[in-house]
Amino acid sequence: MSKIIPSAAKLLAGNTITKAAAPVASTSSAKYSTKSEASFEIKPYKLHRLDKGPAQKATLSSEDALKLYEQLATLRRIETASGNLYKEKIIRGFCHLYSGQEAVAVGMRAAMRSVDSVITAYRCHGWTHLMGVSVLGVLSELTGRRTGCSRGKGGSMHLYGPNFYGGNGIVGAQVPLGAGIAFAHKYNGDGGVNFALYGDGAANQGQLFEAYNMAKLWDLPCVFVCENNGYGMGTSTDRASASTDYYTRGDYVPGIWVDGMDVIATREATRYAIDYCTSGKGPLVMEMETYRYSGHSMSDPGTSYRTRDEVQEVRQTRDPITSFKEKILSAELATPDQLKEIDAKVRKEVDEATTQAKNEPEIGVEELSGDIYKACLESENVIRGIHPQAPLHHINVAPQ
Repeated sequence: MSKIIPSAAKLLAGNTITKAAAPVASTSSAKYSTKSEASFEIKPYKLHRLDKGPAQKATLSSEDALKLYEQLATLRRIETASGNLYKEKIIRGFCHLYSGQEAVAVGMRAAMRSVDSVITAYRCHGWTHLMGVSVLGVLSELTGRRTGCSRGKGGSMHLYGPNFYGGNGIVGAQVPLGAGIAFAHKYNGDGGVNFALYGDGAANQGQLFEAYNMAKLWDLPCVFVCENNGYGMGTSTDRASASTDYYTRGDYVPGIWVDGMDVIATREATRYAIDYCTSGKGPLVMEMETYRYSGHSMSDPGTSYRTRDEVQEVRQTRDPITSFKEKILSAELATPDQLKEIDAKVRKEVDEATTQAKNEPEIGVEELSGDIYKACLESENVIRGIHPQAPLHHINVAPQ
């Protein structure tokens, strides 16, 4: 059994509600939530080179609770649809699912501002949606259709959106790029913070440590976020890393360990990180301890290096959606009827987008030379093709 699975007692101890125990909402006949807000205690953070960490108590409004639940449910449904489309051979090539890790993205996004930016690895479908791309824009990109956010030309690893610099197919390569985006935030003086996400498998890449060094030298507003899901491809963290305390591996860069299965904890940690970076103190390393239910990619069954019992135990004791659902029901921030309405809404939206993504046409060959430049400086937009006598004409194509 992987050491990342806590005992049930430890789990419950870190997620107690600070208000007096309230009856579980499922015993109530109320159709709508009866409380406007509630306070929750957060599992203690671990700190590296920090005297004070994020808040260990957080207040959640009923409105925010319902929004967070809807986002968690939407990301899970998108990944379920993606897995099915891949099995139908409608999505081809690579496909890496985010199921189980939703609380990291949803909590972080809840704390981010419009000026902040994100760059991540290839497990990026959910992040793309949270950063402003419609469900259809995500699924159409995965199926290679014209309504995709990259016009169907990028696929699973190359989705982009406003202030979202995409997934990246090269392990760890997005991290120095994130430091570069943070440099741009500082250079332009826009007050933005960049979040560069990577997995525990990428955490041993040399380019990460080069990025840490430059970010600290220049005090860049960059948060390096290690999504530690326990396994890099098929190798557990214990077998791959001499030190599995990823939040300490920035050395001179301060770090925070966060329970990445708790959407409230990830939100509060991100708020802290933004305040830290915008105060001019430089970069942070955050380790989000989480778990993936699927294999590394669709070609990996995910059961040769871990037991089915391990996966099932995480689903039963730490799932980010069901655990959050229990919290907000117990705190009377939502009722079962409200959550059922959200589930039905999410199911309808994703199912309709899936059907449309299957039926949309692909782009034509006339877009072969599209979007090579942001602004082509050549006369008459003529650019060189593969043959001197067969030039191409550059066109700008805006995503639909």
